[in-house]
Amino acid sequence: MKNIAVAGTGYVGLVTGVCMAENGHNVICVDIDEQKVKMMREGISPIYEVGLEGLMRRNIEAGRLHFTTDYPSAYKEADAVFIGVGTPEKEDGSANLQYVETVAIQIAESVAKDCLAVIKSTVPIGTNDKIEELINKSLVNDVRVEVASNPEFLAQGSAVKDTLEAARIVIGTESEWAENLLTEIYTPFNLPIVSVNRRSAEMIKYASNDFLALKISYMNDIANLCELVGADIQDVAEGMSYDDRIGSKFLNAGIGYGGSCFPKDTSALEYLARQYGYDLRTMQATIKINSEQKLKLYDKAKQRLETFEGIKVAVLGLTFKPGTDDLREAPSLANVPLLLEQGADIYAYDPIGVDNFKQFYSEGSHGQGNITYVDSPEDALKGAAACLIFTEWGEIKAVTPNQYKDLMQTPLVFDGRNIYNVQEMADNGVEYHSIGRPVKNIN
Repeated sequence: MKNIAVAGTGYVGLVTGVCMAENGHNVICVDIDEQKVKMMREGISPIYEVGLEGLMRRNIEAGRLHFTTDYPSAYKEADAVFIGVGTPEKEDGSANLQYVETVAIQIAESVAKDCLAVIKSTVPIGTNDKIEELINKSLVNDVRVEVASNPEFLAQGSAVKDTLEAARIVIGTESEWAENLLTEIYTPFNLPIVSVNRRSAEMIKYASNDFLALKISYMNDIANLCELVGADIQDVAEGMSYDDRIGSKFLNAGIGYGGSCFPKDTSALEYLARQYGYDLRTMQATIKINSEQKLKLYDKAKQRLETFEGIKVAVLGLTFKPGTDDLREAPSLANVPLLLEQGADIYAYDPIGVDNFKQFYSEGSHGQGNITYVDSPEDALKGAAACLIFTEWGEIKAVTPNQYKDLMQTPLVFDGRNIYNVQEMADNGVEYHSIGRPVKNIN
């Protein structure tokens, strides 16, 4: 078992550290926020992720998992330091590497033995080379430090499972020593290991994420065409799914992708291509389609109602997907301000994301409109003239068609996640608009 330090305790860093400890390694996670570190030492996770707190507490009690703000002591005797800090998107679409570079210098100033710096953060192709050069220029002690690429493929809401039961572990190294050490670290996971050079590993991450984003945008584009020609996107998706070359995953049409990965990674790869003088048209189209798709519900509702002024609107779901409290690039953040500008009286429900959403829109008046947060979908629907569904939480899917009919002033539903059967909604007297499916006449 190895001594492992993890820089950063966000989704990537914290989940990596906990899962490493769960597989027997001695792990110390580093963060600059003392209050956050104190909370994690008590077994409280700063992020909402299924199963994470239970594993945290188990490994803290077992003495394998530790948290600190003291990076010199954490890195000094580490066999490997995993870098899991953020690489936020800049205005031009490129990745901001300042946090990765800061950790690299800290490692160089602290390590007292041979050490492997492992970049898990998503970084542009060639970053590992630059970080290794930066570390070697900044080394204080006469030790060997190499850099390896080890991209993560976790999804928010299932990050623990995605790490412990990954389809593959990708490692990118430039020496047998680094490859052997990283392979030894991952051996207890008992998962397939794909060993390549660093630049290939960096590209695997982008190519994988961006292919999935492209697949989502393609289906949304087809869904929009389905609405014009009278086809049903769910029937189309089912027919496609039987083809092994296509598969059944990521065929659900909706109002676009969000979160911390797809929007940032598509922009970063498109930006990288431009730096090499290459026109990456698939990513340009993916980004454009997704940006427009986020407003699909608002556009449908605006066309149907003409105005939202003084109208009670139920908003169901705020996070970009179920199972997380993350709002990054969530469609709700694109739609709610437009509704408020138009004077809507919004009643919003989300089982997890309300506190985070309040950081953008506190309860009360905003411009011409108003927003109130409620504790159940039913409270949001009471007396509403329209309902917009942005997230397919189980609590929202549990609302029955007849409840929309009974609770709403006008049973008018715009569903961005295609939760309901079109005919069943019509049979229950609900005017139901979804994505890529026809609107049925109410019986």
